[in-house]
Amino acid sequence: MNYNYSEDTLTAIEAKFEAQKIAFGPILFHAAKSMRDLGILDCIRKRAKDGITLDEISAATKISTYGVKVLVEIGLSGRLIIVKDDKYFLTKTGMFMDTDEMTRVNMNFTQDVCYKEMEYLTESIQTGKPAGLKVSGDWESVYQMLQNTPESDNSSWFEFDHYYSDHAFPLLLKTVFADDIQSLMDIGANTGKWSKLCLEHSDQVKVTAVDLPGQLERARANIEAAGNGDRFTTYPADLLSPETTLPSDVDVVWMSQFLDCFSEDEIVSILEKIKANMRDDTVIYINETFWDKQEYEAAAFSLHATSLYFTCIANGNSKMYHSADMIKCIDKAGLKVTNEINDIGLGHTLLKCELA
Repeated sequence: MNYNYSEDTLTAIEAKFEAQKIAFGPILFHAAKSMRDLGILDCIRKRAKDGITLDEISAATKISTYGVKVLVEIGLSGRLIIVKDDKYFLTKTGMFMDTDEMTRVNMNFTQDVCYKEMEYLTESIQTGKPAGLKVSGDWESVYQMLQNTPESDNSSWFEFDHYYSDHAFPLLLKTVFADDIQSLMDIGANTGKWSKLCLEHSDQVKVTAVDLPGQLERARANIEAAGNGDRFTTYPADLLSPETTLPSDVDVVWMSQFLDCFSEDEIVSILEKIKANMRDDTVIYINETFWDKQEYEAAAFSLHATSLYFTCIANGNSKMYHSADMIKCIDKAGLKVTNEINDIGLGHTLLKCELA
């Protein structure tokens, strides 16, 4: 980590300003999103050399001068915009807000998945239940909701989930298939992206996908559409059920952005289920984004915020973990980490595990 969580380095005046930014944070969030969605940021960006006046922004966006003025003024305080000689320019932060794909994905996820739901965060902390999920309906967890509603209704969720894994998966294929693999079990297969990539990468590997039934239907459809359904098997399972057992006799067990969906005790239980049917030479790969392994503080901040999504919306008891906490779970389940690769894609860590 190239950032410091052990010292308070701000002056009192700076600290009070930071407190006000948090107090008015939701207002700044919506103002920035409005400027993005209304084309105001883009309009200013396109005049980066000479700047642009309020009246010119108003004419180009067909937003009233009043509307433009109140938005760009909070944009000044939010350090999205600067003004020189009555002409406006984007800051670097404003440029990221307007053009950066990660910022867009994170903002849409916050708006569409988390914003209204976070009103119930205190209740979630007190009860250990995802109280914010009630905004979407009467669901026990977000995973139950996802498998029973159309993917199009949850596009911001899937885009958020896939954005980070899509940057890591092509790199991870080379590591996982460095050895001769005939069979792979993809636990938490979701829409089947990893399974599909494995089947396309190797013409001999057979993949068994484990997930809830609704998710597996989507995975099956995606893989059959790609022409590899003959080497793909689905295994519907609730990993939290004491009666659940898992397929045995596979070369590799794969879990990507999966174990962070469970509490530490549940992680141990899942790993013990895997261990119960492992061969002596079976390898387990755990692909996660650990907040302590991030090079930049912005990534750690994003993961800490995502933890509260799990608290309030997903399930009420999981989070984005510190790597040491995950390794403790692995050890407790009777497994051991034999290799660790960091800085994959946008900040993933791959843990290779074997029987202890």
